Amino acid sequence: MDRNAKVAVTLGDPAGVGPEVIVKALAALPREERRDFVIVGNVEALERADRVTGTGLRFGPADAPGDDRIAVDEVALGAALPEIGKVSPVAGDASVRYITRAVDLAMSGQADVIVTAPINKEAMNLAGHHHDGHTGLLAHLTGSKSSFMLLASERLNTIHVSTHISLKGAIERAKTERVLATIEAGHRHFLRLGKTARIAVAGLNPHCGENGLFGTEDTEFLAPAVEQAQAKGIDVVGPISADTVFARAYNGAFDLVIAQYHDQGHIPIKLVAFDTAVNVSLGLPIDRVSVDHGTAFDIAGTGKANHVNMLSAIAYARLMARSPRQRT
Repeated sequence: MDRNAKVAVTLGDPAGVGPEVIVKALAALPREERRDFVIVGNVEALERADRVTGTGLRFGPADAPGDDRIAVDEVALGAALPEIGKVSPVAGDASVRYITRAVDLAMSGQADVIVTAPINKEAMNLAGHHHDGHTGLLAHLTGSKSSFMLLASERLNTIHVSTHISLKGAIERAKTERVLATIEAGHRHFLRLGKTARIAVAGLNPHCGENGLFGTEDTEFLAPAVEQAQAKGIDVVGPISADTVFARAYNGAFDLVIAQYHDQGHIPIKLVAFDTAVNVSLGLPIDRVSVDHGTAFDIAGTGKANHVNMLSAIAYARLMARSPRQRT
């Protein structure tokens, strides 16, 4: 790949809106900035998206510099391009192939950061790839023990102790070691971006258990994690009742909230920043940012998909690419 493409953008599920939001986002960027990107996917899928969106972009091999085409790192599918708007194992397998290739680019230093378009977990599993989504797949591909999901927006940021597991499993995972590791991951990320974060840990039980009336996990596991993080010099408080901590953070009291499970962190973010919040994977040896929406099969192929979230993901990815990684 001769072009110095610092941002690798994966196509996502080719039957979803990923290709459409990618071409619309790139079309919205100045022409000279488009050379900073390589799309990991298929020219055919991008041209199909271009036809329904009317962006007028051109696409070509990633090793063909000197023209105005968007660089594409072509990934062989082994099958015809899947029908748009439908769940299929072909599309699920394609989405995994795109991510695998992008990880190779990032691990080899050919890309500084990955931006991922949405995938469909059902399609991925139909294809025999049994992961919980991007987060688990990326951890697997990079040989990482685990990773952390950060949802980032202008006024509210949350990082999750657990994500795509049952609520029962999430309660079992909210142990001191994992909560502490989540606090530390968020702290390191903000340091990387040049800021010492004011962190609040959301409680697991109503009113943080009300001194044991509604459960003991907050005092037994969460509070010790906070104390250990404080002993390491991290600016963190809690646990704080989840029914107030997100509002306090949104109004400026905290820079980051530690959410104990998927919906606890996702619901407030999607309420206040549905179109602009992005998904950031922490704890991996590579950098990855994603849109925070799904494949939207119901509107795929219509050109109606909103690309604002993809633009937000691209902007955050560039921010990370400009910031050196914190080593621990």
